[in-house]
Amino acid sequence: MGQYENIMEAVESIRARSPLAPRAGVVLGSGLGEFANRVADAVAIPYGEIPHFRQAGVAGHAGRLVLGTVGGVPVAVLQGRCHYYEGHDIEDVVFPVRVLGKLGVGGLLLTNAAGGIGQALRPGDLMVIRDHINLMGLNPLRGANDERLGPRFPDMSAVYDPAFQESIAAAQAALGLQPKKGVYLALSGPSYETPAEIRMLAALGADAVGMSTVPEAICARHLGLRVAGVSCITNLAAGISAQPLSHREVTETAERVKNDFIRLLELVI
Repeated sequence: MGQYENIMEAVESIRARSPLAPRAGVVLGSGLGEFANRVADAVAIPYGEIPHFRQAGVAGHAGRLVLGTVGGVPVAVLQGRCHYYEGHDIEDVVFPVRVLGKLGVGGLLLTNAAGGIGQALRPGDLMVIRDHINLMGLNPLRGANDERLGPRFPDMSAVYDPAFQESIAAAQAALGLQPKKGVYLALSGPSYETPAEIRMLAALGADAVGMSTVPEAICARHLGLRVAGVSCITNLAAGISAQPLSHREVTETAERVKNDFIRLLELVI
C-alpha cells in the first residue's frame, strides 16, 4: 500500500477505538508530556497499537495518542514523537501529523524543547514560534506528491498562523508570563551544536534551535492545517553558557515549568 492508504488505515484503527472527532491537535515535545494527563474522558492508544506508527524512543516521550477534551474542546494529543535522528525515515516522522489531519483536526499546536540563542531568552521561557529555518538537510515533501495530502508546491510564507501567535501571546499575558516570540531553527541532530555553529545560527536569525517540529509543520501546512508552535527553552545553546549540554537538563527544565506550560495550553485550546 502507498502512504495515503497507510494513513487511512491508521485513521480507521483510531476511529474504531474512539468516535471522537478532534478539532485541535497537539504534539508534545521532550519532557512536556504531562499535559496529556489533563485531557478529560481520555482514550489513550499506545503508538504500537496504531498501524504504521513508529515508537518514540527518547526519554520524555511516552509514545501514546490521547483522545478526549480540554475545556470542552475535542482534542487529539500526540504524547511524544519519533525523531529523524533516531534513524526513522522522514515519512515515518511526519506520519502521525498526517493522520491527525485526516482525523479532521483543523488546527495543530506543535511543542518542543529547544536551546536558546536569542539574547532575550532564558531557560524556562515559553517562546511562540513566529517562523522557522530548515537546516535538517531534507524536506518531508520530497518525492512523488499525492494530491490527496496537498499541493505539489505548498506556500510557506506564513507557516505559523499569525492569529494563533497572537492568541498564545495573549494567553501568556493573562497568566502573568512574559510573551516571547522567535525563529526556531531545526537541525538533524542528535549531537548538540558546537559554539561556532551557534554563532552561525545566530547570524542566520535563529532565536532557538532544536531537532524536530519543522518537518511536522511543513506537512501540516501541506494538508492545509492552521499551525502554531511553542518552544520550551530548556537550556542556553553551546557557547552562550559555560555549562555542558545534556538531555537531563532538558527534562529537568521542562519539569520545572510544566505547570505554566499546562496552564498555557489549556487556555489556548
